[in-house]
Amino acid sequence: MKSMAWMIAALAMVIMVGGCQSGNTIDLSGSWNFRLDPKGTGTPQDMTAVKQTIHLPGSTAQAGYGDDIRVDTAWTGDIVDRSWFTEEQYEPYRKEGQVKVPFWLTPVKHYVGPAWYSRTIVVPATRENTRITLFLERCHWETTVWVDGRQVGMRNSLSTPHEYDLGKLSAGKHKLDVRVDNTVKIDVGVNAHSVSDHTQSNWNGIVGKIELRAGDPVWIDDVQVYPDVKNKTVKVRVSVVSQTDGKLDGLITITAESANGGKSPKPLTRGFASAGTTALEIDYPMGEEVRLWDEFSPNLYRLTVSITAGNLKDRKTITFGMREFGSEGTQFTINGRKTYLRGTLECAIFPRTGYPPTDVGEWERILKVAKAHGLNHIRFHSWCPPEAAFEAADKVGVYYHVECGAWATVGDGKPQDEFLRLEADRILKAYGNHPSFCMMAYGNEPGGKKQNEYLGGLVESWKAKDNRRLYTSAAGWPILPANQYNSTPEPRIQAWGGGLASRINAKAPETTTDYRKIIQRYSVPTVSHEIGQWCVYPNFDEIKKYDGVLKAYNFDIFRDTLTANHMIDQAHDFLLASGKLQTLCYKEDIESLLRTPGDGGFQLLDLHDFPGQGTALVGVLDPFWEEKGYVSPAEYHRFCCETVPLARMSKRVWTGGETFHADVEIAHFGPKPLETAKIKWTVRTEDKSTYSSGVFGPMDIAIGNGIVLGAIDVPLKKETVARKLNLEVAIEGTEYANDWDLWVYPAKQAIDAGKVRMVSRFDSQTIKALENGESVLLVPATGTVRGDKYGKVQIGFSSIFWNTAWTARQPPHTLGILCDPKHPALSQFPTEYHSNWQWWYLIQDSQAIIMNDLPPKLRPIVQAVDDWFTNRRLGLVFEARVGKGKLIVSGIDLSGDLSNRPVTRQMLKGILDYMNSRRFDPAVSLEAAQIKALFEPPAAMRVLGNKVLGADSEAPNYEAFKAIDGNPMTIWHTQFEPTQPDYPHELSIDLGRSVEIRGLSYLPRQDMRNGWIREYEVFVSDDPANWGGVVHRGSFARNNNRSTITFAKAATGRYVRFVALKGIDGQKFASIAELDVIPAAQPEMEE
Repeated sequence: MKSMAWMIAALAMVIMVGGCQSGNTIDLSGSWNFRLDPKGTGTPQDMTAVKQTIHLPGSTAQAGYGDDIRVDTAWTGDIVDRSWFTEEQYEPYRKEGQVKVPFWLTPVKHYVGPAWYSRTIVVPATRENTRITLFLERCHWETTVWVDGRQVGMRNSLSTPHEYDLGKLSAGKHKLDVRVDNTVKIDVGVNAHSVSDHTQSNWNGIVGKIELRAGDPVWIDDVQVYPDVKNKTVKVRVSVVSQTDGKLDGLITITAESANGGKSPKPLTRGFASAGTTALEIDYPMGEEVRLWDEFSPNLYRLTVSITAGNLKDRKTITFGMREFGSEGTQFTINGRKTYLRGTLECAIFPRTGYPPTDVGEWERILKVAKAHGLNHIRFHSWCPPEAAFEAADKVGVYYHVECGAWATVGDGKPQDEFLRLEADRILKAYGNHPSFCMMAYGNEPGGKKQNEYLGGLVESWKAKDNRRLYTSAAGWPILPANQYNSTPEPRIQAWGGGLASRINAKAPETTTDYRKIIQRYSVPTVSHEIGQWCVYPNFDEIKKYDGVLKAYNFDIFRDTLTANHMIDQAHDFLLASGKLQTLCYKEDIESLLRTPGDGGFQLLDLHDFPGQGTALVGVLDPFWEEKGYVSPAEYHRFCCETVPLARMSKRVWTGGETFHADVEIAHFGPKPLETAKIKWTVRTEDKSTYSSGVFGPMDIAIGNGIVLGAIDVPLKKETVARKLNLEVAIEGTEYANDWDLWVYPAKQAIDAGKVRMVSRFDSQTIKALENGESVLLVPATGTVRGDKYGKVQIGFSSIFWNTAWTARQPPHTLGILCDPKHPALSQFPTEYHSNWQWWYLIQDSQAIIMNDLPPKLRPIVQAVDDWFTNRRLGLVFEARVGKGKLIVSGIDLSGDLSNRPVTRQMLKGILDYMNSRRFDPAVSLEAAQIKALFEPPAAMRVLGNKVLGADSEAPNYEAFKAIDGNPMTIWHTQFEPTQPDYPHELSIDLGRSVEIRGLSYLPRQDMRNGWIREYEVFVSDDPANWGGVVHRGSFARNNNRSTITFAKAATGRYVRFVALKGIDGQKFASIAELDVIPAAQPEMEE
């Protein structure tokens, strides 16, 4: 019975092969015999009795082969936040058979190792003893091929087809065995998107075309076409290989035809002689009416090379475009005209299959979505797409930056150095004719002490070999003399580790910043590396889309947490509110670059979501390139396309009586200059009525950016109420328009507290006032809002950068605000339901209050949207009844000098007027103890009236007093430029009076690891000239959690000296976010 089953299976495959034969090609797609070989001991002979089958093209995961996901699954990729493996909250997701991981999409099956694919092939009698090749379009990763037990060879390209010369085969049946091994044998980097589980997955299989190809012993091995736009010719380089004996004479014919209906050039025929491998080079005129290729007019030509030598013949057709991609100074050019790269990344994100599509239609869909959002450029991060992606970009008109499949340490002589040299050569040969293939780099963000020498050599070799595109060392760095353009993390708004010190969080909103000083450093174009990385809240409606091999179980975990915290009904609101903020952040990121004279372009991270590295929801589109519902392609296109009006405004918040001023410019990189253009500007009110308007022009607008159109000056009325306005600049008769929100507040505002008691502490007097039926506005003092096991919530204006799991909780930790604009407390404060730029002034001085322990029905008036990993109910403003009284708690700082804070003043006035009205009627009652639990006592040092006695070193803007200011968002940092004094570092503090101390509280900086302290010692004394012996010596864990230092015996003194003895990672500098004493008895703060 076993032998009969094998015969039936073999016969079925023979029939299928015969049925798929076409000319000189036999399609091998269909059912193959299959087995896994986890121990790597298999042989072709082992496949003779195998009953399992698999469909190719496809992968093991698609066929359901492999291991179930377990806690100890050996993933390909780094996991930065490993809390899933240990924390109790993730215990339900670690159960066998129910494993769900939060750090990337979960595959249905996991397998790393060799797998065998086998079938019977039939060689027709007409092709007996001819040259037979096996073509495998996209394999992952290494393949080895046997025919009838004879090993043919091995291939290991991650980027190009695996092709095998099977030699001359007799007519009839032959056994074909292919072993595919996805083991990472060459260290291209476990996070490289060519191999990593972060995105496409480390899959095992063969996809795309799987074919046997028959041909004569003389064939065209390669055709490369080099356009010369100026002279309207192409240089055709042909490699002819002959396996015949002796010299062979023949004819070579070149023909080309327009693929877009244009006039075709005349054919050309020449003689050639071939022996072994022959390289031919022929100049081919394209004619006077040749059409050029670019993003606006993607004109293509099909060029066919035919050879005949007696009765032997071959032909090869390639598609190319007449284009020259180059540079002029710091800007890119296409066919001699300046262009600007508006790009996004593609990181091999294909959740349904776990591998990239090989059909042109799907790639066309993706690229048309990108172009609808105004983009013209795609960077393939640490991988190279298949042929279909290039064909689609050729047709649609998109400029590609391609990489050789690596995110690695290079230059040390390890196997990846040679692999990447060969991989680059293979990529240039396979895809070099495509006009869309405009740029290339080794890969992403390299490591290695000798990387500069290695990468510089690579770039020089590419430039010498193929001048059809521009080359750079790598995406991110290094900047080398060999580079024809630079990819660098600046300029962009939010850098890694920027946290709350970034421009968008630390500098009041404006639209004047540009990066010309950075651009002027270099003589070649600069492409901004991975700008954006602005997050949005998960779209749980998306889960049902994951119907393939990768499941969004990470979203299941986040949804479960939100449900447990009683906010699942707000999920969609969180998505929309955070999405509106995300869009604002991207708009400013992009416009800042468009404002920069001479800038070369940008590569977004990202237009669509990145599901790995902790779950980075950085796209306005989901991983399927589909909209999420808060910004349309047309809306995005307004600030990101070939022609974008721009306004430079020194601020977005104005007061009545001022004159609003804006300088209007344009970035225009269209197909030609604009002639006699009229530019209309309009300032509108919220009801869309015109506040002021005007026209510039008519004028001619050249190609480029930094082009001044005119200035706008609008006297602002002396308003008695706050008002939101909108400035729109549009080019009449075109689709090109852009707009910006601005706000006008009363120059003076009378604040009347009325019957409301304003306090900064929830103390006994506050409780008594509430018990007596008073209305209280509590604005807690800085640093007194309690945190949780993650520390205090660090809130900024911007959205989360990348994601907190991958960045070790770099701030901000929130995704903007959510509110009901119709709430009476906000009736005098113009706002949407989401963050807009006026909220910057309120968020800048705010503390998010964790409300998880309060009744679920209590929803904040102004809510901060939390990180999806924690899903806490965060209040910025909320109301409740306490006893007989009524309370509003504002984490927004509404106290202090309001004369120069019109936004805060307006918010305070609205809240006080509401609290003094009959409408102030909180629906939820709380106990005083519940309110008190939201706060912690003021830092002991602040109560004691401490001051810094001295520090061995401090950097500008990171002064020593910031270690004891009660604000975890500020830090003391020792000098780090131009020199870095080494350890030990010390900080001495005067407590103001002698205190019995039982320990210290230490909080490291929260945004990054720079300056984290490892070892320390503490001294306490009443005499700063005589510190005596060490009171305590210890070390801190390598994380950003708050640490408590407990002395073995309490010490008494007025002065404390903290000495940092050693840092981490060999760093010479030290930093501290907060240092506080723990007194034996909590000191009393005077009422």
